[in-house]
Amino acid sequence: MATRSRIGIELSDESVLSVYHHWDGYPEWLGRILKTHYNTKDKVAELIDGGDMSTCWDEDKKPAYYSARGEVCPPRLDADLCEYLLPDNSEEYAYVFRNGEWVCYNMNQFDDSKLPEVVEIPSGALAA
Repeated sequence: MATRSRIGIELSDESVLSVYHHWDGYPEWLGRILKTHYNTKDKVAELIDGGDMSTCWDEDKKPAYYSARGEVCPPRLDADLCEYLLPDNSEEYAYVFRNGEWVCYNMNQFDDSKLPEVVEIPSGALAA
């Protein structure tokens, strides 16, 4: 069973460039991988540049992009954080790299009157 998520980076004009991430999108796994291995603007931009993916950290410790199997799934651009967080894609978590750090939103907690709940990302790398 997948825990679908979306990984984004807030750009200088406050738009958000993002990709779909299929497996293990919960904060205890994906959040920790992002905080540990994709913790600079350049690393995040490179990750997102590859497009939608099954996972950002496979057994070879690299992303498994859909493009590697011939699919065309480029990053998505949203006008701002509110548009990025619209609950129309059935992702369970949405991550955004903004102001030099990761923020995780629980999309299961979405309420049309406000942004989704921010979820804490645990500290520390995962065991090898």
